[in-house]
Amino acid sequence: MKRLTDQIKRVGVVANPEKADAAGTLREVVSVLRGRGLTVGADAATQRLGELDLEPRGSITALAASTDLIVALGGDGTMLRVARNAATTGTPILGINLGTLGFLTTCTAQEFGSTLDLALSGQCLVEARSLIQAQRSAAVSRRTELALNDFVISRGPTPRLIELAVSVDGEELTRYRGDGLIISSPTGSTAYSLAAGGAVVSPQAEVFALTPICPHTLSNRSVIISLRSFVEVRLLTEEVSTFVSADGQEGSGLAVGEVLTVRRSRHAACLLRRPDASFFHTLRQKMNWSGSPV
Repeated sequence: MKRLTDQIKRVGVVANPEKADAAGTLREVVSVLRGRGLTVGADAATQRLGELDLEPRGSITALAASTDLIVALGGDGTMLRVARNAATTGTPILGINLGTLGFLTTCTAQEFGSTLDLALSGQCLVEARSLIQAQRSAAVSRRTELALNDFVISRGPTPRLIELAVSVDGEELTRYRGDGLIISSPTGSTAYSLAAGGAVVSPQAEVFALTPICPHTLSNRSVIISLRSFVEVRLLTEEVSTFVSADGQEGSGLAVGEVLTVRRSRHAACLLRRPDASFFHTLRQKMNWSGSPV
């Protein structure tokens, strides 16, 4: 983690149009940015939503490449989408929570002005969150997919078990029979993996968590492995539709015998944090987590 010391002159805004009052909040955010003397640009969808005279940049990737800071208006889903698209640029992301949990966001809409001032004065922190990548063995799809939270292999609508053969660094780990498997990054430990019974992992820990989904067994434990390892998952079950999704947003079918290889990406998401925020504070505040009463 480091302080944001680079001078901010150009800011890109990305808004989720499905959030309540996203257009109104967007206009307020742009007004605050311009009031600080900053040049403001937007991706095509945000440009249409706000109906504002912003510098058009088309895609989120192009926007991130041409700005010093990205302001993302939405919830965790918006943050995940922006993080994946901005991953190759290293541009810091300031998230404004318009959703319910907003675990990955930086501040609320009401706190934006003060948070921006902290960022402009170099008091905010930039937290590098490791992304993970997956590649399919099928000849029709050799494209590398990125995820900030997790890759999930899961059965389709048919209520039948699937069987997955899993190996780590080329060595057989086990065969899971159940509804699927979650391969999460440290950031993703508080997402689907947590809901499936996985451990809470500090975002700075260099580990993967392998968490089975409803396994047909009397024991259900996450397996924690080094983030330097690679994980291979092969689908063994026939006649049951099986899917792979990245961050619960981008998904496609997995064929019998096909191998999914997951490893750490060389890219990271740069999330902006207020100096008074921390992972454990967010865990207590937003997840209502506590140990024993004191």
